[in-house]
Amino acid sequence: MINSLLTKSSLPHAAVPFDKIRTEDFLPALETALADSRKRISAVSTDTKKPDFQNTIVALEESCSVTYDIAYVYSNLRHAHGDAPMQALAKEIMPRLIQLESDINLDASLFARVEAVFQSIKTTSFSTEQKTLIEKTYKSFKRNGAMLSQDAKEKLRAIDDQLSTLGPEFSDNVLKSSNSFELVVKDRSELAGLPDSLLAAASESAKERGKAGSWVFTLSMTSAIPFLKYAENRALREKMWMAWSTRASSGDVDNQDLIKKLATLRYQRAKLLGYESHAHFQMEERMAEHPNVVKTFLERLLEKSMPQAKKEIADLKTYIKKQGCNDEFMPWDYAFWSNKLKEEHYAFNAEELRPYFKLESVLDGAFNVATRLFGLTFHQRSDLPVYADDVVVYEVRTKKDQAFVGLFYADFYPRSTKGSGAWCTRFKGQWRDKDGDHRPHVSIVCNFTKPTESKPSLLTFNEVTTLFHEFGHALHSLLSKCEHRSLCCTNVYRDFVELPSQIFENWVKEKDALALFAKHYETKAQIPVDKLQKLIDSDNFHAGYMMVRQIRFALLDLGWYARDPSGVDDVLAYENQVVKPTDLLPHVPGANISNSFEHIFAGGYSAGYYGYKWAEVLDADAFELFLECGVFNQEIADRFREHILERGGSEHPMELYKRFRGREPDPDALLRRSGLM
Repeated sequence: MINSLLTKSSLPHAAVPFDKIRTEDFLPALETALADSRKRISAVSTDTKKPDFQNTIVALEESCSVTYDIAYVYSNLRHAHGDAPMQALAKEIMPRLIQLESDINLDASLFARVEAVFQSIKTTSFSTEQKTLIEKTYKSFKRNGAMLSQDAKEKLRAIDDQLSTLGPEFSDNVLKSSNSFELVVKDRSELAGLPDSLLAAASESAKERGKAGSWVFTLSMTSAIPFLKYAENRALREKMWMAWSTRASSGDVDNQDLIKKLATLRYQRAKLLGYESHAHFQMEERMAEHPNVVKTFLERLLEKSMPQAKKEIADLKTYIKKQGCNDEFMPWDYAFWSNKLKEEHYAFNAEELRPYFKLESVLDGAFNVATRLFGLTFHQRSDLPVYADDVVVYEVRTKKDQAFVGLFYADFYPRSTKGSGAWCTRFKGQWRDKDGDHRPHVSIVCNFTKPTESKPSLLTFNEVTTLFHEFGHALHSLLSKCEHRSLCCTNVYRDFVELPSQIFENWVKEKDALALFAKHYETKAQIPVDKLQKLIDSDNFHAGYMMVRQIRFALLDLGWYARDPSGVDDVLAYENQVVKPTDLLPHVPGANISNSFEHIFAGGYSAGYYGYKWAEVLDADAFELFLECGVFNQEIADRFREHILERGGSEHPMELYKRFRGREPDPDALLRRSGLM
């Protein structure tokens, strides 16, 4: 039988043939691709010709293209549609990929050729992108052990082998723990306060689980978050909050030992390579450059936001008492009562807005904004295969000349095989070679409420913002115009990658943009002006609390990675110590962030979570220019596209940003936007 993972796709735009891919295809396909990669790497390593950009740097990059294409497909399916057999494959696939990377990085002959090209930069004429690729390749070798002794190389290889399985295991535990919980309610009177949309979804969930006649709430974000926000039953809120806050914290899915292993191994790896900590290692390739810069950055934000956050919590407690509630204020009370106060203060209920945010209309709105800003069009392709029934694929072209830009996959609804949260990824990158400009295939994956028999999927405003955020990432990939695949799309510094996504969120708060899609799903009436204004006015409600909350996550990330974690015996006690400066709510024994913090333990954000706030400064500063000139100003949009979105990682991000903005970012822009300055 033909293995479709090894066969060039005959579909339009070489789309991935998801309908022909079987789980059992991955391992043999990967083995074949790895053998070919090693053969090509060996040819580069043993080449007797003088090392140059083409026969060394480009040849090395191209040597693993098929291997990484297979890895992209596998990794994306594992997170978005990974059943047990697919998840189990990670223990076979990830070590093989890590071993390949180690074989490359620790090959002395290969490094010698790369170093020779690197040394020629001063005497050879290279383009800016070529210089960047040479420097990136050389640094990658250095940062991954090329200059170590043979003994140290073997130690590094052993560490990398261990790390290759621990991350997927961490993620699997979070998924298993989340899927094992369900809150079953049989008495309708216990569900007071919950909106009809959530009740309908819980009823559907009950039917799917063979519990018709009851309501089932889960730890998916579309279930747990609104439950905590609206449920009047305090005991059930506590149960839901505790389940959410103790994921992967007990039994055979307890992540505490994995956390200690992951953090310690990453520290040992950094020390072996000559760095003070994993954070020092990571930030060498970040805009921030050093943990002390990040620490100062976070401390300044905390200094400005903590007084406001404390006042917000004090005012909230006063409000709660005025409502006749004398219970001790606990974390499971925050979302419920802060929402009550917000509704009273701004005289509107966020749930009233759902009918104006039908999922399909919001997606069309994102498309329309992209059309007005960047001249893109989106057309659904029902003839291209997808990996799950509810995934939709669109063909993206330029409006002006209908040139093909890329494929865009939209995967919006929860599945038991899908991880929680939302993300953007690629099945294929962008690059140019003798065959032309290869265009990207991009996917955004979310967990929005499914449509029911009586209603379509209606989003909260936060979910609208999430969709625009991930779509901003997608645009960063779709508009890429780079020469080399390792520099294309979102292959940029981690504290820069969130700029395109976070700046795109701003358009959902602009009247001109909302007018494009915020229409009642039944009457087609525009969202009322008064509700729209209240929505905009409420944007900075509890801005201090939300700022401190994000700083809390970033400080915890630094706590695990900016020092030696090997002496940590009690994960939860250590977490409490690290995040104490950000405490605003009472501590609850057993509750924690670390055990389910996939971003820093299983994702790519280890020692990088601060990047969200760092990029918010960039986005706030950049969007001020749009506000000054007009949110659909074509000249500014063209500059953002040309200098940010199209350039990927082809140049240092600060240079790209200065070219767009005309100066370095103003660090106070975020504080101004948040009303904290």
